[in-house]
Amino acid sequence: MDQHLFLNPEHTLLRDQLRRFVEERVKPNGDDWEEAGMVPREVLREMGALGFLGVRYPEEYGGSNMDTRATAVLAEELGKSSYSGFAITALVHTDMASVHIFNAGTEAQKARYMPDIVAGEKICAVCVTEPGAGSDVKGIRSFARREGDHFVLNGSKMFITNGVHADLYCVAAKTDRDGPASQSVTMFLLEKGMPGFEVVRQLDKHGWRSSDTAELSFVDVRVPVENVLGEEGRGFYAIMQNFQNERLVAAAAAVGESQAAIDMTVDYVRERQAFGAPLWAQQTIRQRLSMLAARVTAARALVYQTAARDAAGEDVVREVSMLKALCGELVNEVMYDCLQFHGGSGYMRGMAIERMARDARVQAIGGGATEVMLEEVAKRL
Repeated sequence: MDQHLFLNPEHTLLRDQLRRFVEERVKPNGDDWEEAGMVPREVLREMGALGFLGVRYPEEYGGSNMDTRATAVLAEELGKSSYSGFAITALVHTDMASVHIFNAGTEAQKARYMPDIVAGEKICAVCVTEPGAGSDVKGIRSFARREGDHFVLNGSKMFITNGVHADLYCVAAKTDRDGPASQSVTMFLLEKGMPGFEVVRQLDKHGWRSSDTAELSFVDVRVPVENVLGEEGRGFYAIMQNFQNERLVAAAAAVGESQAAIDMTVDYVRERQAFGAPLWAQQTIRQRLSMLAARVTAARALVYQTAARDAAGEDVVREVSMLKALCGELVNEVMYDCLQFHGGSGYMRGMAIERMARDARVQAIGGGATEVMLEEVAKRL
């Protein structure tokens, strides 16, 4: 698919800059980040200095004031790095967490925090998922009761990306135990170090090894009333609204991951000799890779078409739900076959395709499991 059908010169420039950054900074160092279990803060600051952390935010905060298509470009190119733990570290900050501050924050909150967010000086996490509430946001049990000019927050959060090393946390909690979730969830802005707020542990994951993921605990955390993001009791709608952006980001990243896997596998099978000829000489391998390439090309077209429609203000909930389901499953199919075509070497640690296959598995789970997404599509058919 020719991305120029949907991208203007500004988007194309962003894409080219991201590709240089990935080649020069990410690929040579990604293995070290995987080993460390985190992306160094100086790398995120460098991304901020290059303008990658604020592509959608206004110039007054240091951003580029671009549209949804820029988000798709950012996510796809970071996905192509082959280090999805690095990619999700940046994308949670840019498009899943900080958006709660920008969309719902007061002018004072935005003036205080957004410049440092865009610069990579303060990194964000969003805290919705709990041990008993993932895709089912209405199952949130964390509770904040009002006491004068503070809320007292108690509860826990699980599987929080950037949870160990973030500075700012957008936390969802109920503020009315008896009311329906759609009218009782409130978003709060917490800073690391607030008394009673603890990072319980860094979680040991199957993939996304260079992304820090945490379990968090809140015990009688006193949160000032001015740290409420948006209106009290309207947090559920804020979460649902941002899910559309989050899922589009996940789909675009999955397309990038898929393309990178196909490219490296084509190179591999052209060189790998078996039965007296390159593996590329085997018709079944050529044709399977060709079909995967066709499906990834089609998925990319839908990603950019949906991003363009969203930028134009259209309702794209159905298409975003389709994309999250489609791309989350497709990237796993791509990784399965690409690893297969690498043979035994593809199963070895140290091979990029082995890491990428582990990273891809969560794409059908996080941000809305495939089954949940298909139900959202079904409602709109």
